[in-house]
Amino acid sequence: MTWTRANTVPFYTLPMPFAARLAIAWAINLAALWVADALWDGVQIHGWAAFLIGSAVLGVANAVLKPLLTLLTLPLIVVTLGLFYLLINIAMVALAEWIAPDFSIDGFWAYVGTVVVVWAVNWIGDQILGEAASRRARPRLT
Repeated sequence: MTWTRANTVPFYTLPMPFAARLAIAWAINLAALWVADALWDGVQIHGWAAFLIGSAVLGVANAVLKPLLTLLTLPLIVVTLGLFYLLINIAMVALAEWIAPDFSIDGFWAYVGTVVVVWAVNWIGDQILGEAASRRARPRLT
């Protein structure tokens, strides 16, 4: 019996221009915030400006601050078996809430729910984009 790995292509390795990847990531974060706003009563986002700014801040925070904080707090993440990583994700959402206008999250569990929704929507978007990239025509050597 041979084992084969599923064809998974992370979104950040897709062969497309940086601006296109940035726009898609921004749209995915916007969709994630929209879903969180629709699902949780503790999340209130009013107006497109709040969605656009919140998703942009969330994308930049996840790309720049989150890896740095993860590296700096790696021993704490290991000791808490990853629970502190959830707090880092909550901090990224809190930063987006703090900077974006008309964006508020009330309560710890609303933050946790928003983090879970952002993770799930980003995972779904990554799966869809990975499937699209794997279906693209590739040059054949014949």
